[in-house]
Amino acid sequence: MVEAFCGTWKLVDSKNFDEYMEAIGIPFATRQVGNVTKTTVLISADEDNVMVRTLSTFRNTECLAKLGEEFDETTPDDRQVKSVFTIEGDKFVHTQKWDGKETKIIREIKDGKMVMTLTFEGITAVRTYEKLERRTSFVSM
Repeated sequence: MVEAFCGTWKLVDSKNFDEYMEAIGIPFATRQVGNVTKTTVLISADEDNVMVRTLSTFRNTECLAKLGEEFDETTPDDRQVKSVFTIEGDKFVHTQKWDGKETKIIREIKDGKMVMTLTFEGITAVRTYEKLERRTSFVSM
């Protein structure tokens, strides 16, 4: 199922992202950068692992983990979180936990686009990505 998400995705639309970032505690100046940064997300998988790379002019991040197994992650805003990737139906879910808090990043394919819904304590942001290319195996950097 992860294969449906594999590829290179470019951000084309973002709604309510500032409110989401504020809710999870990101400072104003960092939010301003986050609001104007057009990210590219590369998702790849092999038989054991999923890799999600997020590239931008602000910061690049990379997560590599087995589905269903918790891993340590440093977010672009420097939060240290415990994360897990899961597949729930046709959704690729990324859950982050820190300081007794939890946020979910749910990716779905709709009309050929990847729609990423971020939720935290009743606040929801939606970011839409268009596919630039398909990638099914890991890419070395």
